[in-house]
Amino acid sequence: MIIIDSALKKRQAENNPVRVAMVGAGFMGRGVALQIIQSTPGMKLVAVSNRTLDQARRAYKEANVQDVAVVETVAQLEDAIAQDRYAITDDAFLLCEAQGIDAIIEVTGAVEFSAQVVFRAIQHGKHVIMMNAELDGTVGPILKVYADKAGVVLTNVDGDQPGVIMNLYRFVKGIGVKPVLCGNIKGLHDPYRNPTTQEGFAKKWGQNPAMVTSFADGTKISYEQAIVANATGMRVAQRGMFGPTVEAGTPITEAVNWYPLEELLQGPGIVDYVVGAAPNPGVFVLGTHDHPQQKHYLNLYKLGEGPLYCFYTPYHLCHFEVPNTVARAVLFSDAAIAPIAGPCVDVVATAKIDLKAGQLIDGIGGYMTYGLAENSQVVNQGRLLPMGLAEGCRLKHDVPKDQVLCMDDVTVPEGRLSDQLRAEQNAYFSN
Repeated sequence: MIIIDSALKKRQAENNPVRVAMVGAGFMGRGVALQIIQSTPGMKLVAVSNRTLDQARRAYKEANVQDVAVVETVAQLEDAIAQDRYAITDDAFLLCEAQGIDAIIEVTGAVEFSAQVVFRAIQHGKHVIMMNAELDGTVGPILKVYADKAGVVLTNVDGDQPGVIMNLYRFVKGIGVKPVLCGNIKGLHDPYRNPTTQEGFAKKWGQNPAMVTSFADGTKISYEQAIVANATGMRVAQRGMFGPTVEAGTPITEAVNWYPLEELLQGPGIVDYVVGAAPNPGVFVLGTHDHPQQKHYLNLYKLGEGPLYCFYTPYHLCHFEVPNTVARAVLFSDAAIAPIAGPCVDVVATAKIDLKAGQLIDGIGGYMTYGLAENSQVVNQGRLLPMGLAEGCRLKHDVPKDQVLCMDDVTVPEGRLSDQLRAEQNAYFSN
């Protein structure tokens, strides 16, 4: 983002850095800390919260920051910020409440805990940057309502595939081409993967097995495409999306031939994905243009004769681009990707194995369920169980493998903010 580097250089020259705090110091959080501290002049990571202090300390240590203050109260955190000291804590809510912090980066990957953190941060006037498609795809629209009322930006991130798709979508739309499909490129899709099958891959890259499983079993891409749909007004053409599999290395430019044309040229457009295409892991947007002369130019510029034109970004760089999102929010009040209204697409819990009455459903990327993208109207009419609310629910009766769960199939735990927000979201956008 060319304008961002100039704005941050100005903040650096004025000795007035954008002050950001981060909740979560896992694999991705530590990468974000490293990027801000080592490579983002004009921005300062003033505090990190993690449930274990050693992990929060590790995030700073890996970025060559040795001297950190352990804080237990808002006053102690504010004092550390005033003294220009880095701070760590195991209480995430201190970061939400303290003065001297412009924005909160939420990077835990949880739903219920993250809902509490994001809601508290909004209440205290903080911009919120979520590396959490699961929370966004479950209650993002109602959280956006609260953020708008508070005058702060709520956004998912540049660098993760939804943010990269949205940047490309805005570019395509900005040159006068109508986007009709927002797509994601995957290397693998197997809904029956679990933390045991993915343990080796997770260990190799130092990642969480459950998170890696959610990538493989289709849950993550369902969430990613759901939040793209909610940010564009698009839909899915069918439950689970088309998701064609092509020969490995097939150029993504051939995507103009992989989706039913009538689905793309009618209605608001669709979100979808492909398995096997190159460049992986990139993103793509298919668009159309009605003007004969502009179509002639697009053909001249090697995009083909139409009616579909393929635009793509060959990579997504995750934590490297997160500081761009922070700067866009704080300095320009611009969200990388956020809901534009009520939910368009949800992710519903689907049985990964035969489930038995009395069982407690495990979490995203676990052994029991995977997520499928479905249009929100269908979800609401069928009272389907949102994947983001499934963890901790107790099954009332048996559910066979590959059947989508309904709210009537489970008993929901009491007292969860995420359930309250979801009910409020359903009511707020019911019309």
